[in-house]
Amino acid sequence: MDTYLCICSWQVLLAAAVCTKAGKAIVSRQFVEMTRTRIEGLLAAFPKLMNTGKQHTFVETESVRYVYQPMEKLYMVLITTKNSNILEDLETLRLFSRVIPEYCRALEENEISEHCFDLIFAFDEIVALGYRENVNLAQIRTFTEMDSHEEKVFRAVRETQEREAKAEMRRKAKELQQARRDAERQGKKAPGFGGFGSSAVSGGSTAAMITETIIETDKPKVAPAPARPSGPSKALKLGAKGKEVDNFVDKLKSEGETIMSSSMGKRTSEATKVHAPPINMESVHMKIEEKITLTCGRDGGLQNMELHGMIMLRISDDKYGRIRLHVENEDKKGVQLQTHPNVDKKLFTAESLIGLKNPEKSFPVNSDVGVLKWRLQTTEESFIPLTINCWPSESGNGCDVNIEYELQEDNLELNDVIITIPLPSGVGAPVIGEIDGEYRHDSRRNTLEWCLPVIDAKNKSGSLEFSIAGQPNDFFPVQVSFVSKKNYCNIQVFRYS
Repeated sequence: MDTYLCICSWQVLLAAAVCTKAGKAIVSRQFVEMTRTRIEGLLAAFPKLMNTGKQHTFVETESVRYVYQPMEKLYMVLITTKNSNILEDLETLRLFSRVIPEYCRALEENEISEHCFDLIFAFDEIVALGYRENVNLAQIRTFTEMDSHEEKVFRAVRETQEREAKAEMRRKAKELQQARRDAERQGKKAPGFGGFGSSAVSGGSTAAMITETIIETDKPKVAPAPARPSGPSKALKLGAKGKEVDNFVDKLKSEGETIMSSSMGKRTSEATKVHAPPINMESVHMKIEEKITLTCGRDGGLQNMELHGMIMLRISDDKYGRIRLHVENEDKKGVQLQTHPNVDKKLFTAESLIGLKNPEKSFPVNSDVGVLKWRLQTTEESFIPLTINCWPSESGNGCDVNIEYELQEDNLELNDVIITIPLPSGVGAPVIGEIDGEYRHDSRRNTLEWCLPVIDAKNKSGSLEFSIAGQPNDFFPVQVSFVSKKNYCNIQVFRYS
């Protein structure tokens, strides 16, 4: 019992917090039993104790010691007991300060608050029960990104069912269109079409766009893939994320698990074989992913556009652990590139090669590693890949809405385009006039979805017209989503050595 009490009295780290210069706590993690009032009082007293004439990184009171590091307008603060080792505290503080930029793009109060749970999970990997764990930054990221087998099963089943439902929707839409043509030829009244139309496209004030590209490298030397291959190619694959899910479902089946699809009455693995074969995972597998989010004004003009891209590397064979990736960067838009901390930045800058700083180390095996990421933020209207025009005009019975889209980047091919238009509640379904593509009316969410399989240089523009009761303001904001075979920023990995 005496020994136990002695250990407790030597508790090292009491709490870690990110606070403002006024002592307001943004994120705080306590590693011992402390009340909220106590920790808020300690942090509120912290700015008053600092002496601006000195350059120490710690201050003390009668009961605790503050070890801190300024971060622009914020402070990273560790609260420890007075008998803790100050050198170890400073080393722990440096690790805490390095963790925050890993999860937050800017050292600002709202950004810290948005990622507070990510930071708390990372803090728990650094300190346990008041004592520093023997971990580094790479290990912290690995530990906090552990995935769940049950979640993968759930996501695999759900995504497969969604694809089956979309395929069934397209099949029924074709049947209805054929029935209408047959009825017109026979001079009969065309049957009702429910929630399907012939074709549709729309535009609006807010657009959210996602572009994904998967690159597989099967052999040590692979020639660059053409932008539009005429035959089967492993260089660029649309929707490979979904194919990986299907492959995972097939593996579950081979292990004896039976997964049923409620939408089609088939087993999920059987249904997915019809839509897309599983992706071929080789010893070196690379995935390039880009996500674009932009917001446009109702009267035109780009308010903000932000793009994030990343190259993910997965090694499944130890002998390729020390490879180097040859990156081809033909971007003309001015993106900002950033390599992983363990990647040799000088080598990348000089020769566009991605390799580890330490040649004795190797990339982790059977683990996805982000080796290069890039970012673009702009308000330049010429960078918008797809523009939307929404024209609602009042009529005697409500509003006539005309929507049109136009592709601005001729080299892009946009697939599975969905343009979502909000509708007034309680007024029923819209009356569709002319339309390019298909449409769905969701009465529960009060939205009209305009669905286009492909938008490319041959199908650059299209329009949708419909009528419904309501006011012009009811049809904003319009949202757009799509996927693309080609990267928006022309950054590719064409071989490795």
